[in-house]
Amino acid sequence: MSRRPPPTTPRPRRRPPLAPPPPSAPPPSKSDAPPPAAQPIASPAAPPPPVGNNNHAPAPRAHPGATSTTALSPPPPPPGTDSGGGGLSSGTTAAVAVVVVLAFLGLAGAFVCMSRRRSKRRQQGDRYYAGFAPPPAYTPQHLSGEAPFLRAPSGPGSANFSGGPGMSSGSQMYGHPPPWMQGASSANYSASIGSQMPARSVAPSSGEMSVGNTKAFSFDELYEITGGFARDNVLGEGGFGCVFKGTLLGDGNKVVAVKQLKGGGGQGEREFQAEVEIISRVHHRHLVSLVGYCIAEDHRLLVYDFVSNDTLHHHLHGRGRPVMDWPTRVKIAAGSARGLAYLHEDCHPRIIHRDIKSSNILLDDQFEAQVADFGLARLAENDVTHVSTRVMGTFGYLAPEYASTGKLTEKSDVFSFGVVLLELITGRKPVDSSRPLGDESLVEWARPLLNRAIENQEFEGLVDPRLDGNFDDVEMFRVIEAAAACIRHSAARRPKMGQVVRVLDSLTDIDLSNGVQPGKSQMFNVANTADIRQFQRMAFGSQDFSSEYSQSRSSISRDV
Repeated sequence: MSRRPPPTTPRPRRRPPLAPPPPSAPPPSKSDAPPPAAQPIASPAAPPPPVGNNNHAPAPRAHPGATSTTALSPPPPPPGTDSGGGGLSSGTTAAVAVVVVLAFLGLAGAFVCMSRRRSKRRQQGDRYYAGFAPPPAYTPQHLSGEAPFLRAPSGPGSANFSGGPGMSSGSQMYGHPPPWMQGASSANYSASIGSQMPARSVAPSSGEMSVGNTKAFSFDELYEITGGFARDNVLGEGGFGCVFKGTLLGDGNKVVAVKQLKGGGGQGEREFQAEVEIISRVHHRHLVSLVGYCIAEDHRLLVYDFVSNDTLHHHLHGRGRPVMDWPTRVKIAAGSARGLAYLHEDCHPRIIHRDIKSSNILLDDQFEAQVADFGLARLAENDVTHVSTRVMGTFGYLAPEYASTGKLTEKSDVFSFGVVLLELITGRKPVDSSRPLGDESLVEWARPLLNRAIENQEFEGLVDPRLDGNFDDVEMFRVIEAAAACIRHSAARRPKMGQVVRVLDSLTDIDLSNGVQPGKSQMFNVANTADIRQFQRMAFGSQDFSSEYSQSRSSISRDV
């Protein structure tokens, strides 16, 4: 009997699942994001990725059997994550910018404060003393002998920056400016010296310092050594002030000349600063040495070595003076030429005297010349030509280019020295209003006579008649040749002072013609220029050849 198959029951149709089962949580990794937030509350949550992770979380993968087309969106990126790909956030950038701006403002404020402090210090320095530090002394190797040295007294409140007697001038330190004057002084300062010293109290220096080989004197000291700036101690007066004779007590009773500059105006102070800076580092046997200086309020004083035998101008042109013989004149010419050559060629920077004249050549008891008065001196520095804003000097000695244009070189000093040589040759003053019209100027009167003397060796009419022929013809010819070369109108054709020195020393036979034949040089009539004519009118109106270092003065006046 056959079995009948059991009846088959129809299987119920299965509905597709609404959602796939949740996938198992994968292990945490650096590149995987946590699963979507569709887990039950009880399931633990995966830790969030670290802040600043720029890797994007992948979208959740759908179940293979899922038929739903709706994709689950990934979670938003955590805060602080830059979705732009690696740049700093806007907040960080703003913070950095603020820090940079604040730092810049701080630096600017510090710079402004420092500038104000420096300006205040500068103003205080200018108020109390002339603030400058002179350059170190310079002395060439061939110069022998010790420079004049004056030691400041030791003790509290004093300082000496000058080298000792064994220290060479080339190794000296930079000098410091003198201390400022403070407080009130005694009633001794009420003495009046003409218009130079009004009745007032002047503060002495609070200490003593030195610049180079010079000493800073207090006003009390100078007042005492000059007898209260008594008129009896006046050595002479000039354009820049009076010179008084004094004696330094406690220093071997050394006699000095105290030069007091005229007050009133900053120009006198500038001249004073130039003198202190220049003379304190210049030492030569034919240059007057500076012993010290004083700054007291508006008073500026200089202390020089005293030269006992007056000036060349006094011996040549003073009334009642004996005739200076020719060998003495040659000696004075050679000595003063050596001093000028030292200024021009052996000093660094070079120094232009600017006011060479016979009244600035002092003489000692042996008639050794010493060039004085560096109040008008100017440093040439590295410039070949210096253009001055004002013409300073003495009429009759001024070079044509300097008088008319203000151009100043060493050759301007050479011209002035040529005029001094003419004074020694002829015995005449640079400007003499008693002469006939057209012959007042020594230079213009002597030009044709110089050419004739060089061509024919005829000295008559040119040489000082008071010599009465008592001179050596060869020496006279050399001095005449040197004078003619020095007063050439063209500055380029004038010799250097070193050449003039060698000629006057008769060391060698040097040609000073510079290619110009005797009598063929360009004749320049100074009277043809309007500028020089104006100088002549001013000079003839009141020409003073007085010296600040001589009591003898001769004034020439004439109505124009």
